[in-house]
Amino acid sequence: MKFLALALAVLAMILSSCGEPAKFNATDITGADWGKDFALIDHNGKPRRLADFKGKAVVLFFGYTQCPDVCPTTLAAMRDTMRLLGADAARVQVLFATLDPSRDTPHLLAQYVPWFDPSFLGLWGDEQTIAATARDFKVYYAKQPGAEPGSYSIDHTAASYVFDPQGRLRLTIRHGEAPERIAADLRQLLAGK
Repeated sequence: MKFLALALAVLAMILSSCGEPAKFNATDITGADWGKDFALIDHNGKPRRLADFKGKAVVLFFGYTQCPDVCPTTLAAMRDTMRLLGADAARVQVLFATLDPSRDTPHLLAQYVPWFDPSFLGLWGDEQTIAATARDFKVYYAKQPGAEPGSYSIDHTAASYVFDPQGRLRLTIRHGEAPERIAADLRQLLAGK
């Protein structure tokens, strides 16, 4: 009887330590009922869905190539994050979905996005597909007229969305987060937390 009580006590301790929730630097949105998938074309012309990256953590960011600040700094931070991850970087896919499909052609995305890291993929869709995808991910974006006729910039949500290797939306990373903190979160997701 003492052995059974001891065995149950040890089992309870093991289970309680396993059940401790992960603590992330980013905002934990595990269980969100939105942002479940996308159907876009990568900069190589290949149709892409979230399931194509099963087994990898996926970081998805919405932006545009002519963005003067948020987009290039986000992609640079992700480049630095990948370097910090070392060998684990092979288990992470960074995706940049354009909010400006009329200017950001797949050809332009193929030049811009891999410049930050050759493994990064640019994603494109027509105006309607991009609008529907942005809506599904609760991404705000709006064109703002520029100083020259026909020129414009785009105000947009600056967060990145992170999926775990099972394809579940888990985190939003705020713009300006340090690569070390992003890498720590990705390591937790890659470890199954």
